[in-house]
Amino acid sequence: MTVALFVVICVIVVALIFDFTNGFHDSANAMAGPIATGALTPRTAVVLAAVLNVVGACLSTEVAKTISGGFFDEKLVTPVIVLAGLTGAIIWNLITWLFGLPSSSSHALFGGLIGAVIIGSGVSAVHFGVVISKVFLPAVAAPVVAGLAAAAAIKIADAVIKDVPKKDTKTGFRNAQAFTAGLVALAHGTSDGQKTMGVITLVLIAAGLQSADSGPHWWVIGLAGLAIGLGTYTGGWRIMRTLGKGIVKIDTEQGAAAGSATAATILASSHLGFGLSTTHVSTGSIIGSGIGRKGSDVRWSVARRMVYAWLLTLPGAAVVGGLASLLADRGLGGTVILLVSLGLACLVIYLVSRRNSVDRTNVTESPEVLVLNAAKPNKIAKAQRKYAKLLAQQANEPSHAGGTTSESGLTENVRAQHSEHPGAGS
Repeated sequence: MTVALFVVICVIVVALIFDFTNGFHDSANAMAGPIATGALTPRTAVVLAAVLNVVGACLSTEVAKTISGGFFDEKLVTPVIVLAGLTGAIIWNLITWLFGLPSSSSHALFGGLIGAVIIGSGVSAVHFGVVISKVFLPAVAAPVVAGLAAAAAIKIADAVIKDVPKKDTKTGFRNAQAFTAGLVALAHGTSDGQKTMGVITLVLIAAGLQSADSGPHWWVIGLAGLAIGLGTYTGGWRIMRTLGKGIVKIDTEQGAAAGSATAATILASSHLGFGLSTTHVSTGSIIGSGIGRKGSDVRWSVARRMVYAWLLTLPGAAVVGGLASLLADRGLGGTVILLVSLGLACLVIYLVSRRNSVDRTNVTESPEVLVLNAAKPNKIAKAQRKYAKLLAQQANEPSHAGGTTSESGLTENVRAQHSEHPGAGS
């Protein structure tokens, strides 16, 4: 086996690892809402999302063609450069997953590749016009469009059912939310599943193993779809908690409205070949469903942190990709060191995440995702039980308007008592 072929194989494997992280990083985009409202159980949700991600990845290749033949000058891109870009994307994905921040896996990939290409081949190798038209402009427009659509959808739904008892609409909206979540998972596959196909195709073209201007081979489509499906099946529960509970405490009506807006936006953009972020669209829809319903509690502090993460994703991943490119450019030894470093970084992030684990059994217990909190597990569990008891008591007390208060309407007294136990959000 030649060194060049070894590097190509390594790039393909790392690209599939990125696809796996993309799956669990973005699984919340489709299933956080149904899990938070109880429309789907956590296990059913991730199985459904995984299957539909695989199906969606096989439906179209327009985004893959954009990445493999649009963003960069293929003649100036080498497999080693692509390997460095993927390293930047994976590390950024894992860092944001650790903090429960639903940043864009797509932008992490684009940023990592842009940084690696600039360091490895120069600024001229990046087609910034395509990047602006296919990435930056959709990144700004898509969440706004999806948010407005979701806000309009929930207003229409509320107007239609205003005189209908909630118990008569509950089942229907649950089914609608499960259906729209399935559409989002399918759309996610058609969008994000193709990005890894595009990267692998770019590598094959750069290595002279595939002709330029050609689309992904069938085996590339199959492997990319399978990788993102397996990643989705693992759940990505930390981000699932943030999207499902951390931004807006949505009900099934809002979840159905948000899912419809998200699916429509993503499917339209995939057809046009835009490298859209499903995370941006999904988040915009969820916030829109909160804005569109009077009395909903949108946690703008969480939304601001997410926007900061969005703004940092491209440059942050680009910096990591650029540094990785400097290391990988040192021959076979540099490539091996880069692969070892990537493995160690993944291991460290995983071990840190275990300090305050989030999984399918506790994903809906709290809106908070803890990382560096040093509370012991038994202390965290005790705080969680006390917080749940306070919520239950508050829910049973009459509100000033004569009804009952929800979690979003907690009194300052309850919030103050909860703040004494920061471990309750683990």
